[in-house]
Amino acid sequence: MRLIIRDTKTQTSQWVAEYIIKRINEFQPTKDRPFVLGLPTGSSPEQIYANLVDFYRNGKVSFKHVVTFNMDEYVGIPTSHAQSYHSFMFKNLFQHVDIPPHQIHLPSLENYAEYDNLIAGYGGIELFLCGVGSDGHIAFNEPGSSLASKTRVKTLTSDTIAANARFFDGNINSVPKSAVTVGVKTVMDAKEVILIADGRGKAEAVRQAVEGSISHMWTVTALQMHPKFIMAVDEAATEELRVKTVKYFKDIEGASTILGNPKPKL
Repeated sequence: MRLIIRDTKTQTSQWVAEYIIKRINEFQPTKDRPFVLGLPTGSSPEQIYANLVDFYRNGKVSFKHVVTFNMDEYVGIPTSHAQSYHSFMFKNLFQHVDIPPHQIHLPSLENYAEYDNLIAGYGGIELFLCGVGSDGHIAFNEPGSSLASKTRVKTLTSDTIAANARFFDGNINSVPKSAVTVGVKTVMDAKEVILIADGRGKAEAVRQAVEGSISHMWTVTALQMHPKFIMAVDEAATEELRVKTVKYFKDIEGASTILGNPKPKL
């Protein structure tokens, strides 16, 4: 595990965006060998997507040979709905870059049974960016989800519905009660995973992810077993971590910079 800590969400988002661009450019994707990128929705990645759009507009990266797979989508609202994840992704990223529409994939009731096979057909996900809920869920793998799960339909908990009501004018009754989501194993099968978290509301989830035991009640903890896992967080999200833990990871990152491994270069 690698833990990146920055003072603010803005700084964390910048670091993550630079890292994604670095990975795409180093991969040198082509039509026959695309870079496969897993993507989340929600408030956490918004600044990351804004940075990616800026890098594209400044000629730092192309998405022409990038294939994307999103983590989840609500059940019960059309893709045209303002709060569908389909709408979110096009509003915040896809319509602003040069990614061909046929290389964009979002799970749905129509395709979820074949979603993991579709990912495998591209050789697997090279880099999966994901967020985490305050209760430690990744994608919509709520507490109690199997750590061996694949893409499926999940009933959302009351906590998740309440948390997402802010996107539906505060009306809990307007929030869909289920969603199609990739499984924990779907994320774990990616070659690399970056998890982003910001704010005090995510501090306990961050503590569980870094210091807790692996448990299906905190599905984020499964990522401790991933061979190439990075967490990128702001200072507020580290408030439940032990001081020793924070100091250790800051020392490690400082040492890597001294030894010639600075922040990602574009």
